[in-house]
Amino acid sequence: MTQSERLEFLINYLISEYDYRRKIAIPKSESERFKLFRSLVNVRPPRPIGEDFLKVQDEYLQALTAAMRITDIDGLSPVAEGIYLWQGDITTLKCGAIVNAANSGMTGCYSPCHGCIDNAIHTFAGVQLRQKCAEIMARQGHDEPTGRAKITPAYNLPCDFVLHTVGPIVRGNVIENDRKLLAACYRSCLELAQENCIKSAAFPCISTGEFHFPNDLAAEIAIKTVKEFKKNTKVIFNVFKDDDRRIYQKLLGQN
Repeated sequence: MTQSERLEFLINYLISEYDYRRKIAIPKSESERFKLFRSLVNVRPPRPIGEDFLKVQDEYLQALTAAMRITDIDGLSPVAEGIYLWQGDITTLKCGAIVNAANSGMTGCYSPCHGCIDNAIHTFAGVQLRQKCAEIMARQGHDEPTGRAKITPAYNLPCDFVLHTVGPIVRGNVIENDRKLLAACYRSCLELAQENCIKSAAFPCISTGEFHFPNDLAAEIAIKTVKEFKKNTKVIFNVFKDDDRRIYQKLLGQN
């Protein structure tokens, strides 16, 4: 199958699950088709799916990732001992684990093509990730507490694992408990990395953006917590926006 044929197969499969066939017209352009595929994946509940779908999905996503510019941590230079700063799309980072800024339900973002990291990670990992998260949460029997973390395979991502953590949501001014919970996110992920012999972990800017934690304060807490942990897991601070890159550069003495 070509990539175009794989994408068409995946879309038709997902549409047929819900009898959408009379309601959805498949676009002609490849980019619009991918948006439709992503949307269908985003809204799909966590439940089993056929091996025929998984085979084609994995081939499609792995080829898609291979066509991107993958960044290997081994090619990065540390800005401090065991600490790296990297700007880019975390789903294209080859390392031990990437951290997902998850919500308390822990099964991903259900908003079609939403711009959050949770949506991107679940999209490019594949539908297996949502199913795995749902299994973990079913065993737990309750929402994930803020500041805690869970580990899953990364499936079709170039990293080995995904560490899912729930950051604090700031309502109004930042209070001391918000600070403690954000620090707990970093510690929980690093503890999981140590327990699973993961040699490197990439953190996004947890709780900033829609969770309203001030970016500069969040970066201060992230760096302080990582440095205090004093273990041998390499840490990559992953930023996407230029403003966050400048904040981390200043705090890490790179200006």
